[in-house]
Amino acid sequence: MDKKLVIIPTYNEKENIADIIQAVFSLPGDFHVLVIDDGSPDGTADIVRSVIPGPDRESNLHLIERSGKLGLGTAYLTGFKWALEHGYDYVFEMDADFSHDPKDLLRLYEACSDGGADLAVGSRYCNGVSVVDWPMSRIVMSYFASTYVRGVLQMKVYDTTAGFVCYSRKVLETMNLDGVKMKGYGFQIEMKYTAWKLGFKLKEVPIIFTNRQKGTSKMSGGIFGEAFWGVIALRFRRF
Repeated sequence: MDKKLVIIPTYNEKENIADIIQAVFSLPGDFHVLVIDDGSPDGTADIVRSVIPGPDRESNLHLIERSGKLGLGTAYLTGFKWALEHGYDYVFEMDADFSHDPKDLLRLYEACSDGGADLAVGSRYCNGVSVVDWPMSRIVMSYFASTYVRGVLQMKVYDTTAGFVCYSRKVLETMNLDGVKMKGYGFQIEMKYTAWKLGFKLKEVPIIFTNRQKGTSKMSGGIFGEAFWGVIALRFRRF
C-alpha cells in the first residue's frame, strides 16, 4: 500500500485541529498526518500532542513545532523534506480550517495513483468558480490572480494559487526544494510551475472550497506583492 502523508501547517487553529485530524484519519486508505505548528500561542500544538499515542505505540500523527511565524512556504518545504526522509509515496498539502474537504484527499490521490498525474491540484476554478461563503472581493482577487499567473507563465492550470495539492514522491525528489524562492502566497505558484517546467503531468480535480467557519483567516494583502513580481521572475528562470 502507498504511504500517504497529509501536511497541515497551523497557526492558532485550536478550534479546528482536533476535528481535522480525526476527519483525515476516518478516511479509508491509511492517511498519515504531519502538523507543522509555528508557535501558536493558543495551544494548537498542545492539542496535537494530547492525541499522539505514547512512545510505546506507533503513531500515524506527527508534529513539528517551530518558533514563530516562519511562513507557509517554509512550513511545507520542511514537511516535504520530512516526508521524503520517512519514505512517503504521496504527499498532500491541506489547510486546517476545513476550507478543503478532507474527503477530496481520496480524489487527489486517485488522480495520481490511477489517473496518471504526477501532481494533482484541488481546483476552485477549473469548472467555473466553486467557492462558498467568501466575500465577492476576495473571490475576484483570487480568480484574477490565477488568471494573471496563467497569462504570464503560459501554464494551463486554472487554479495556480491552490493550496490543496497531492505530489507524487518523484516530483519532490526531482525538484530542488532548497531553490524555491517564494515563501508566501507565491509558493503555491512556484511549486506548480517548477513541476510543469520539469515535465511532470499536472491534473486539476474540481473541488468546492468553503470559507472557514471557526477561527480567523491568516491571509493578508501584503503577500500578493511577492507573488506579482515573483511570477514575472519565474517566467525568465532557467530550469
